[in-house]
Amino acid sequence: MRDILSGDPGFEIAGEAASGEEAIARIDDVLPDVVLMDINMPGMGGLEATQQLKDLHPELKIVMVTVSDDITDLFEAIKRGAQGYLLKNIAPAAWHDYLRGIAVDEAPMSKELAYRLLQEFSAAAKGGGPKSVAGSAKSGQVKDHPVTTPLTEREKEILERVVTGESNREIAAAFGLSEHTVKNHLKNILQKLHLDNRVQLTRYAFEKGLLKR
Repeated sequence: MRDILSGDPGFEIAGEAASGEEAIARIDDVLPDVVLMDINMPGMGGLEATQQLKDLHPELKIVMVTVSDDITDLFEAIKRGAQGYLLKNIAPAAWHDYLRGIAVDEAPMSKELAYRLLQEFSAAAKGGGPKSVAGSAKSGQVKDHPVTTPLTEREKEILERVVTGESNREIAAAFGLSEHTVKNHLKNILQKLHLDNRVQLTRYAFEKGLLKR
């Protein structure tokens, strides 16, 4: 991870830790903007360390790094407070783009991940799959028709595209808007719904019957 990021002037390695316990002990000394957290570490695992770090510093952006693409790991990471999820085998250039997006709250989900999440939510609604993902919607409940939502029509249109994995740039092009305007819309959507990330938005949109495509 150090090798991947050290060649990019947009990143500075603030510190390293070999375990969850060490990360918690060092966090006040290095105060990073983004934490790359391995799920499997000696001693306290990355999931527990993530939860404790978020309790100490809610503003931290934590990205889980793993060789596993098991969707249950992603759900658990999001429930514990992670903002993102990186597989170790993806190209280094993808790390740079994704982490820059995380740092400024613009990182989209991949379209593959969005599709898999919707599959899992459908399975949960039928009695299988994960029972909960952080957010305000109750698990296993799928509405047959749209329910009351504080979102405007434009915000619902943008939400539908966000949860299917489109980037801010793609959404801006689709509606003839600037990326800055899309970013502001997304910020307002998260604030109105009291949610933290795009995975939670995906669950909300699915369970509230807001997906048309």
